[in-house]
Amino acid sequence: MSDIRLTNEKMLTFTGHEKIGTLKAAEKLTEFGERQNAANEALAANVNDLIKRVCALEDKEIQNKDIMRKIAGELTAFKRDLDRVRLTSKLNTSSIERLDNAIKALNAAGEAEKNEAEETAEKAE
Repeated sequence: MSDIRLTNEKMLTFTGHEKIGTLKAAEKLTEFGERQNAANEALAANVNDLIKRVCALEDKEIQNKDIMRKIAGELTAFKRDLDRVRLTSKLNTSSIERLDNAIKALNAAGEAEKNEAEETAEKAE
């Protein structure tokens, strides 16, 4: 921001309504003009600094929007991957349970056949 701080004293260009003689009028008018020019320069410097700050903030806002768009894209991709992993995990769990049940069924069938074979062998003896 500008080094010039705007204060009431710096912005005061007209000091009063004292009676001015015709000889001093030009001098007072010159003094008023100089004060007004200084005040205008201070205002212009501060306005220019504010414009620069607004432009910088607008640029930063554009950057932040781009960053947020990228983050949103990454988040969407992450959610898709997470859903895929969850589905795969669920499918794998179901597959493992089916295979386990099939193995148990085969073991049970194998035990039943073994028992039948033993019973048949005992009867044959």
